[in-house]
Amino acid sequence: MHNPNQGDKPVIWTVSISRLFDLFRDIMVEYADVAHIEPVQLGFEDAVSVLRERMQTERCDAIIAAGSNAAYLKSRLPVPVIIAKASGFDVMQALTRARQISPAIGIITYQQTMPELAEFKSTFGFEIAQRTYTTEEDARAQINELRTKGIKAIVGAGLVSDLADEAGLTGIFLYSANSIRQAFNDALELAKFSRLEAGPNLATRDTLRARHGVDNLRGDSLPMQQVRHNITLFARSAASVLIQGETGSGKELAAQAIHQSSSRARAPFVAVNCGAIAESLLEAELFGYQDSAFTGARRGGHAGLIETAHRGTLFLDEIGEMPFALQTRLLRVLEERQVVRVGATRPIPVDVRIISATHCNLRTKMDQNQFRRDLYYRLAVLECQLPPLRERLEDIVNLTEWCLKNALAHLGVKPHANLHAEVLACQTLLASHSWPGNVRELRNVCERLALFLLAEPLQALTPRLLMRSMPGWEATPLAAPGPESGPESGSAVVTSTAAQYDHDSESSLSKQQLHHILQRFNGNRAAAASHLGISRTTLWRRMKA
Repeated sequence: MHNPNQGDKPVIWTVSISRLFDLFRDIMVEYADVAHIEPVQLGFEDAVSVLRERMQTERCDAIIAAGSNAAYLKSRLPVPVIIAKASGFDVMQALTRARQISPAIGIITYQQTMPELAEFKSTFGFEIAQRTYTTEEDARAQINELRTKGIKAIVGAGLVSDLADEAGLTGIFLYSANSIRQAFNDALELAKFSRLEAGPNLATRDTLRARHGVDNLRGDSLPMQQVRHNITLFARSAASVLIQGETGSGKELAAQAIHQSSSRARAPFVAVNCGAIAESLLEAELFGYQDSAFTGARRGGHAGLIETAHRGTLFLDEIGEMPFALQTRLLRVLEERQVVRVGATRPIPVDVRIISATHCNLRTKMDQNQFRRDLYYRLAVLECQLPPLRERLEDIVNLTEWCLKNALAHLGVKPHANLHAEVLACQTLLASHSWPGNVRELRNVCERLALFLLAEPLQALTPRLLMRSMPGWEATPLAAPGPESGPESGSAVVTSTAAQYDHDSESSLSKQQLHHILQRFNGNRAAAASHLGISRTTLWRRMKA
């Protein structure tokens, strides 16, 4: 039993009655250094009765539970309840395991069905019967009804899979270790903010650390080498940094890398999205507030995120979305190195490094009087420009392979021995996409590819399979399009490429496709040959042929 006065780590209880208890217990050891975690093997009314009594004398910052048990606890306990949720990959992986047992599968979920399973059903020809439940009796009735239909495998949470086993069927447990880890991470984050509101002295640095370093910015292209060089250089300074880049290009990852490489690495890294919080709340979150500063203000006041980041780094994402009135207050903090809480008059000294990021053009916003010029020059002492993926396509093969290996690992799937060759065979198709979502979009594509490879383990990664995982394909505009190389013809080239490459041979490239690739590299044959993974002589021979 946890001593309420022992240290300042968050206290988290996991509550479960089914096979989820074992999974909670296995994962909790990974978080022993950052939180006090205790498993509680109870559920529903019994859990509420015991936990309420314990909370009279013990501290609990958050509870983790799942399914109907979590919903029951959430409405009856005075502390936050994090609901562990199965990911889409969990569902697909469970269905694949169930398919090995029976061609007809049942899936029973709490209160809501999963409409997205219709696409999976039509793509892979799975026979899936979906049902929902609210109570244990309801779940038992659904299982009995599916059994009468000849279904032998039931996918569901712990309660459902246990009841399926009791009924003589095979229960397939829905949750994976990764989904439970996500619930633990969410609980830690929520506990952090709950304890910040209880008082600044309770803030723990364990939950405010940057997780990514400069090595996480992957890519051997010259633009990415320059980015890593700049980050290492900027980390030696205390000056403010402005990171600019498109959505999905890795702005927060770059900010964390600067912090991790700096002398402030052991101090807090506090991130806030200026465009995701209402203006009325953003002011209180950033600057904090005094006791009784407004209706509903917490007794004793509240330390803002700027104070929380003292001696560390404050990352202001989407700084271009910050309301104009708050820009003035932020400028004062930068100039005077002190913060005044909402409703207070006494300034509080702070030592904070500001790293901000934006996907928009701040100079345009300044011209439109939407962003303060003096604040811009305070924030942009150092500038870091992240290149979009379409401008560093020489990284596309290695990035795809790395993302795909990670996605497969999360599914417990070992990658093919010839995965690199298969990705290389898809290089032209990958390079013909404009990647508006950048590396984040590529990661999403790889997660879908991993799912397809999980469902059909013997299939190879081909351009045709790649096209299936990339809905809304968008061809990259060429620098100087000719009469036959507009957007429509670009899409046609991509489509024909997927059709031609069932055998994944670069020798299948047409003269028009080679011309487009050369045009992309401004006629530089060495760069085009490197992009295709062939020698200049081979490129010349294929062009001549």
